[in-house]
Amino acid sequence: MEHEMQLKSARLEVVDALRGFAVMAIMFLHNIEHFNFYEFPETASAFVRSLDKNVWDTLFFLFAGKAYAIFSLLFGFSFFIQHNNQAKKGKDFRLRFLWRLFLLFLIGCFNGAFFPGDILVLYAIVGVVLILVCRWSDKAVLITAVILMLQPLEWGKFFYALNNPEYVAAPGQWLVHHKNMYPYLSQPDFLAMVKSNLWDGQLFSLLWGWGHGRFFQTASLFLLGMLLGRCRYFANLAENRRFWLRTLLVGVVCFIPLYYLTAALPDLLMNKSMLVPMNTIISSFRNFAFMCVLVAGFVFFWQQVSGHKILGGLVPYGKMSLTNYLTQSIVGTFIYFGYGLGLYKYLGVTASFGVGILLFILQLGFCHWWLKNHKQGPFEGAWRKATWIFS
Repeated sequence: MEHEMQLKSARLEVVDALRGFAVMAIMFLHNIEHFNFYEFPETASAFVRSLDKNVWDTLFFLFAGKAYAIFSLLFGFSFFIQHNNQAKKGKDFRLRFLWRLFLLFLIGCFNGAFFPGDILVLYAIVGVVLILVCRWSDKAVLITAVILMLQPLEWGKFFYALNNPEYVAAPGQWLVHHKNMYPYLSQPDFLAMVKSNLWDGQLFSLLWGWGHGRFFQTASLFLLGMLLGRCRYFANLAENRRFWLRTLLVGVVCFIPLYYLTAALPDLLMNKSMLVPMNTIISSFRNFAFMCVLVAGFVFFWQQVSGHKILGGLVPYGKMSLTNYLTQSIVGTFIYFGYGLGLYKYLGVTASFGVGILLFILQLGFCHWWLKNHKQGPFEGAWRKATWIFS
C-alpha cells in the first residue's frame, strides 16, 4: 500500500518526545502570561524588572508561535497514522475522524471553560481540511499547504489597503470579547467566569486566531504534518538525514532576514491597514522558519546518544499531551485567577516561569508513573473510547 509504514503500535518515540517538548513550551508561555490574564505585581527592584523582561523576551523568542506550530504539525502527522492504520484494514477513517473532531470540540469547550485561550476548538474546526485532502496526491497536498501558509486572506487585505489609501481597517472584533471576558478572570465567582469564558473567551480566542492568520497557518501545518507521515521522514531518521539537514539550514537562512524584516516593518509601512496584514504574513513565515529549526534540531539531538537519553524522558509526557494540556489549564488558572488562589497579584514573570517549571516536573513525574500501568493517559483513553463507541 502506498505510504504504508511499519511502526510498532503505530507510534514513533521521537514524535512523542517532540510533542512533549511542544506541550512543555506551551506550559511555560501560558504561565508567564498568567493564562491570558496579563496582570502582574508592581516591583521597585530594577534587577527584578530586568530579569522579568529577559525571561519574557527569551521564552517568546524561542517558543511563541513555534510551540503551537509544532503541536499543529504533529496533529496532522497523527491523523496520517490513524488514517493509514485503518486503510491497511480496508476501512475508511474519514467519517470516524469527523466524529473524533466533534469530540475534540467538546473537549476544547471543557478546556475553554477554564482557559480563555484554548486551541482545541480551533483544531476541531480546521481539522476538517484533513478529511477533504487525505486522498489527494502528495503534490496537490503540498501546493495547498503552501498556498495556505502564504496567508491569502491577509494578502487580500494588504492589496485592498494599497489600492484604497483612504481605507481604515476596523479594530478586530476579538477586542470586544476580550474586554467583556477580562474582568471575570480576577473575580471569585467561578460559575460567572465559566459562563464568560465559554462565550466571550472562546469567541475572543477564535476571532483573534482568525485575525492573526492562525486558521490558514494551522491548516497548512496539518497538511505538512500529514506529508511528513506519508514520506516517512520521522520513521527513518538516519536515511532522511539530508532532508532534516536541509530543513535546518533553510530554516536558519530564512529566519534571520524575516526576523529583522519584522522589526523594520513599522518604518517601512506607515499605513496601519497595510502594516497589520503584512505583519501577520511575515510573522507566519518567521515562526514557521524557526519551527523548522527547532524540529530539525530536535531530530538531530535525538539521534545522539546523550541527546536521546535526555529527550527520551519527554516520551511519556508527549504520549499524554492531551491530559497535560488540559490539566495545565485547570491547575494554572486556579493558581492565577480570582476564583482560585489569585496569585496573579504576587507572581511576576520570573516567578511564574518557576511555577511553570514546577508544574512541568510534577506532570512529567505523573506521566512516567501512570504509563507504567496504563497504555494511555486518562483523557487520551477517554477520547479513544469515545471515538470508537459506535464501532
